[in-house]
Amino acid sequence: MTRDRTWNRRRLLKLGGGAAAGAALGPVAGAAGATARAGEAAPTAVPASKRFDLTQPSYDLFRHARLHNARVQQSFTFDNVNRRLFVAQLKDGSPDDSGDLCITQLDFSGNQLGYMYLLGFGHGVSIGAQAVGSDTYLWTEVDVNSGARGRRLARFRWNSGATLSNTSSALTKHSPVSDATETTCAIDPVNNRMAIRYLNTAGSRRYAIFNVNEVAAGNYTNRLADFAQPSDPAVFQGYALYGSYVYQLTGTAYSDTNPSPGNAYTSSVNVNTGALTQRAFTGAGSTLTYREPEGMGVYRTAAGEVRLFLGFASGEAGDRRSNLFYKNVLV
Repeated sequence: MTRDRTWNRRRLLKLGGGAAAGAALGPVAGAAGATARAGEAAPTAVPASKRFDLTQPSYDLFRHARLHNARVQQSFTFDNVNRRLFVAQLKDGSPDDSGDLCITQLDFSGNQLGYMYLLGFGHGVSIGAQAVGSDTYLWTEVDVNSGARGRRLARFRWNSGATLSNTSSALTKHSPVSDATETTCAIDPVNNRMAIRYLNTAGSRRYAIFNVNEVAAGNYTNRLADFAQPSDPAVFQGYALYGSYVYQLTGTAYSDTNPSPGNAYTSSVNVNTGALTQRAFTGAGSTLTYREPEGMGVYRTAAGEVRLFLGFASGEAGDRRSNLFYKNVLV
């Protein structure tokens, strides 16, 4: 069992959440690769990159941050150019299946800077941010379906205090994967690529990799990779993209049947082969109350250090809090 450890690191950041335990896995037999489907051009390979070692310790960014609403965070994202952080949660007072979201902007100490409401969008499983000059454009799922998930992607400018419906003219909607019935995204801010996790009409859960600027321009023809999400019975809680790997977070909140240190795991998947590369238990934030894994993201500091962030919700019902931890060892 790991233990939380905290001490000052680079003034504002602290070391926390004990060292993750786990081991690297070899390629999974039968993993689906990036192959062309009917009517589509064959995907081109994503340049090979280093990957995060998921067995290395996690460090605190902040703990116990209040969001604009009091419900569990679902995901988060960074605008790496303008140094902004956004966290998504379901909107207070709305039914779980409404697709109504609240997005809170936080500073890197966890203080609130602004918020937006999004009505009829989805569950907020994963969101992305794209810098355009001094503005931030957010990417979210939109057009909530009967399963409370968004069918398409929406791109819109961050406008603190605004409320947008899923029919707002402020949105640009995208369907990069034409046969998707559910669509979310995560952005690699270092390499300017987008991972799209989708459910197709055949009932298959897959990832597709695109260039962010091409998707924003409505050009969906250059699919860099497309592969099946590796099978995992654990509860899926978020994903991120960096280089040639998609990272996944799974697990559930503490309970009588899932006591501390919990069942949160991280994994990495090679986007060019669809093979699971590594899976490791994480004890990040193990002393948190409730502690539900919620969301992943990638950020590069001004000094050039690339970090893989893991999110956890904490606190009591009616007063849930946001907690972010990161890993920074590349191999």
